[in-house]
Amino acid sequence: MKLLTGLMTIVLSAATPSEMARDLQDRAGLEKLVAEASAEVGKKPADAAAQYRVALAQSYLAEVALELRDKGAAARAAEAGIKAAQKAVELKPAVAENHRILGTLCGQIIPANTLLGLKYGRCALEEINKAIELDPKNAMAYLSRGVGNYYLPEQLGGGVDKSLADFQRASQMDPKLAEAHLWAGLALRKRNKNAEARAALEKALALNPKRVWVKQQLEKTPAK
Repeated sequence: MKLLTGLMTIVLSAATPSEMARDLQDRAGLEKLVAEASAEVGKKPADAAAQYRVALAQSYLAEVALELRDKGAAARAAEAGIKAAQKAVELKPAVAENHRILGTLCGQIIPANTLLGLKYGRCALEEINKAIELDPKNAMAYLSRGVGNYYLPEQLGGGVDKSLADFQRASQMDPKLAEAHLWAGLALRKRNKNAEARAALEKALALNPKRVWVKQQLEKTPAK
């Protein structure tokens, strides 16, 4: 029984294929996963879960494109993901995660095309706040709101200080959420708190050693 419980824990904690591809910055792998998820949606367009999987894969693809400084590809992936996320919300409006991924995708367009900040900034804020309203204990929702605030200019309601508060809230709710420590490190570095930034990034890497972008950000962060 103990062995079975242990195996179940491993399975439940294992990263998904899209997460693993994101961690390794495997753009080709993510494009394949997007194609597979899109083919599934073609067969089951009224399946909210299928629409969500397309949106999630596109979000990871947009994330990696931004990491690789390909803003055009990031914008295209985010825009395609928004359509699937909107459909998921339409089909299952009471599911917090559907709103979170829609808000995340809207936020991902902003660094790819800052001219669209006003239009998509509102979408990002409203959808992620809806996710938090539906599920107040969702650490990923606070993380997503923080990323949106990180990229959204202060004059449009975002800013680094707001983002850092969200990242810290997410890490308090889920101390093992590596992405919360990663983004807290980026926000702290932007505030020239390099020692604290390195500590946060090192924590993120300890929690997820395969995350290539964490390693890259650590290399760029001064010791002091």
